[in-house]
Amino acid sequence: MTQPHLPADAPALPPPPAAAPAVQGLGHGRPKQPPLARVWRGRSEDPRWARPAFLGLLLVVALAYLWNLSASGYANSFYSAAVQAGSQSWKAMFFGSLDSANAITVDKPPASLWPMALSVRIFGLSSWAILVPQVLMGVATAGVLYAAVRRRFSAAAGLLTVAAFALTPVAALMFRFNNPDALLALLMTVTVYCVLRGMENGRTKWLVWAGVAVGLAFLAKTLQAFLILPPLAVLYAVFAPGRPLKRIGQLLLSGLAMVVAGGWWVAVVELWPASSRPYIGGSQNNSFLELTFGYNGLGRINGEETGSVGGGGRGMGGGSQWGETGIDRMFNSEIGSQISWLLPAALLLLVAGVVVTRKARRTDTARAAFLAWGGSLVMTMVVFSFMAGIFHQYYTVALAPYAAALVGMGASVLWEERARFTASAALGVTAAVTAVWSYVLLNRTPDYVPWLRWVILVGGVAAGLGIAVAGRLNRRLALGTAGVGLVAALAGPTAYTISTLDTGHSGSIVTAGPAGASMMGGRGGFPGGPGGEGGMRGGGMQPPGQGRQNSQGQPGQLPGQGGQGRQGGGTGMPPTGGMPGQGNGQGQNQGTGNGKQQGGIGTMPGGAGTGERGGPGGMGGGMGGLLNGAQVSAKAKVLVEKNADDYTWAAAAVGSQNAASYQLSTGKPVMAIGGFNGSDPSPTLAQFKSYVEDGKIHYFIGGGMGGMGGGSGSASKIQSWVEKNYTKVTVGSATFYDLTQPK
Repeated sequence: MTQPHLPADAPALPPPPAAAPAVQGLGHGRPKQPPLARVWRGRSEDPRWARPAFLGLLLVVALAYLWNLSASGYANSFYSAAVQAGSQSWKAMFFGSLDSANAITVDKPPASLWPMALSVRIFGLSSWAILVPQVLMGVATAGVLYAAVRRRFSAAAGLLTVAAFALTPVAALMFRFNNPDALLALLMTVTVYCVLRGMENGRTKWLVWAGVAVGLAFLAKTLQAFLILPPLAVLYAVFAPGRPLKRIGQLLLSGLAMVVAGGWWVAVVELWPASSRPYIGGSQNNSFLELTFGYNGLGRINGEETGSVGGGGRGMGGGSQWGETGIDRMFNSEIGSQISWLLPAALLLLVAGVVVTRKARRTDTARAAFLAWGGSLVMTMVVFSFMAGIFHQYYTVALAPYAAALVGMGASVLWEERARFTASAALGVTAAVTAVWSYVLLNRTPDYVPWLRWVILVGGVAAGLGIAVAGRLNRRLALGTAGVGLVAALAGPTAYTISTLDTGHSGSIVTAGPAGASMMGGRGGFPGGPGGEGGMRGGGMQPPGQGRQNSQGQPGQLPGQGGQGRQGGGTGMPPTGGMPGQGNGQGQNQGTGNGKQQGGIGTMPGGAGTGERGGPGGMGGGMGGLLNGAQVSAKAKVLVEKNADDYTWAAAAVGSQNAASYQLSTGKPVMAIGGFNGSDPSPTLAQFKSYVEDGKIHYFIGGGMGGMGGGSGSASKIQSWVEKNYTKVTVGSATFYDLTQPK
C-alpha cells in the first residue's frame, strides 16, 4: 500500500525500482520474466489486476477515439493541406509549407505536421492517415499520465487519472483533430513526468529530457510550451534532492537542452536565405522570430495582433473579441463545457493533497507531484483566463492532463485517509461539488439528455454525504458509495464525450459536446455565434469517396446566434475587413454525402453575402472561406487540374482555407495569397505579377477575403489587379480567372 504522506522526521521514501532484478529475496533465484510477460504483469509489487486493467483501459481509449474518425474528413483543411504538401516535398515538410511549391508556411512551427506528413507518405492521403497519429498521441498521453501517477500512488489512482483524462470532452475532440494542440498536450505531460522522475533521486538526465520535451513542444505551438516552466522550475529548485548549487546547475542544463531541442529549427529558418524558402505565414516581415513574439506571442496576451482575424482589442459589446476574460473564463458558457467538468474537483483535491503532505520531508515525492501538476494547471488557467488575444475553446485541452492527474492522486490519497473525518469529509465535499457543477453545465443544454442532470445531482450529492462518513462504514458499503460518487462525477463529461465522438468536426474553430454546448459569442463575441463554430460539424470538406453522417444543426433564435454545425447564424464578415456584421437566417448542416454546409444570409457592411458553402469564398454567417474549407465541384476540379503540371502553382486563392480546399481536392499546389487570414504581405503585387509573367500560376480563384485584420493589403491589391486585367469565368458557384489569357 502506498503512503500518502510522511511525518516530518521520517526518512525520505526511496524511489521505486525501475525493474525487478533477476535474483531477489533471501538468496534464492527467480528466473527473469520474458519481455511480453513483463509487459502484461507490470511491476512485481502491483496487484495482478493492475497492468491488465491499465492495458485494457488504453485499448478502450484507442478504440473510442478511433470510432467514427473519418466523419471529420480533412478536419482543419489548413493543416491538412500542409500535411499533403509535406508528403509530396521534404522541403515543404521541413518548413511546414502550405503547398509543395513552397509559397508560404502555416502560422505555427511544423513539428505537429511531421507525424501526419510521414503517415500520409506511407499510407496515402486520407482522413485516417491524417488523424490516426493524433489518436495515438492521445493514447500516449494517457499512458504517460498513468506512469507518472502510478510511480507514487496506487494503481487505482493511475486508472482514475486515465479515465478522467480520456472522458474530458475537449480531449476527445482534439486528439481526433489535426491541430497542433494534441502534440503540445502530450509533450507537456512528458515534461511533468520527467521533472517528477528527476525529483525522485536528483538525476540530471531527467531534467535534460524535460528540457528536450519543452523544446519540441515549442516547435509545436511556440510560447505556449513555456507556460508551465515557472512552477516546475521553482518546484525543482526548492524541493528536489541535492545541494542548492547542484539543483541550479541542473536547471541550467535543462534550459540548454530546451534551447537546443527547440532552437535548431529556428536557427536554420532564420539563417536560410529568404529568397529560397517559403514566406513565414502569420508574420508581417517574413521572420519566424517576429511570428513567435508577435502574432503568436505577446499579441495573444494583449490582443494587439497585426494580421489577426478581425484585429485585436475589444469586441463590439465591450468584451474581448474572443470572449469574456476574467477569473471565471474557464467556467463560463463559452468554455466551461469543454474542460471544466472536473476543474472544481481538481482544485479542491490540489489543496487537500498539499494539506495532507504538509508535514512531509522537503523532498517528498507525493507533495512534489501535487505541486507539479497543480502548478501547471493553475499557471495555464490564469494565462488562458486573462489573455485578450486570439483564444479558442479547444486551447483548453492543455489543461486536461493536469486536472486528471490531480483528480486521480487527490481522490486516492483522501480515500486512503478516510478513517480521518477531515479527509473523508473533504472527499465527500469534492464529490458533491462535482455533481452540482455537472448539473450546472448540463443545464446549459437542457434538451440534451434532460434527465441526466437530475440523476447526477441527486446521486452525486447523496454519494458525497455517504463518502463524508465512509470511515464509519463497512468496506463494502464504503466502496459502493464511492462507486456511486465516481459514476456521478464522470457521467456528465462522458455524455458530452460520446456526443463529440459521434460527430464529425471540421474547420478552424471546433468545439466539443452537443449543439449549444459552447456559447462563444455573447457580448462582443467572435464569428460562430453562440453555440456555433467557425468550423463545421458533420459537414465540411471530405476526402474523395467519403460521405458524412447526418448531423442536424439547430436554427438560430437571435441574429448571430445558432446551433452547432451551422454556417448560417454566425457572424458575417465584410469582404475586405472591417467590423463583423450580424449573421441572419437559420443555417442548417445537411451533413449527408458531400457534407455541404448551407447557411442563411449574412448582413455585412458593404453588402450581403450568401451563406452557401458549396463553393469557395462563401461569405455568409460563418466567415466562409476564412475559417472553413469549401467543397470543390467536379467541374471546378477538372478546370484546376487542366495542364496543372505545366505550372508551379495550378491556382492561387486569397486565404489558406480557400487554397487548401482546391489543393486537397486536386492534389496540385495552390498558392495561399496572404496566408491564413489573407493579411500577410506574401506575395506582394509585384511578385505576383512576376509569377504570372513567368507562367508559374494558371488560375486565380475569386471570392477570397481580400485581407483581414490589418496587414499589408497585398491580397486586395492582387485581387483588384486580376479582376481588372483578366476575364472572369464562372464554374458552378466558383469564379476563376485564367492568368494565361489577359483581357
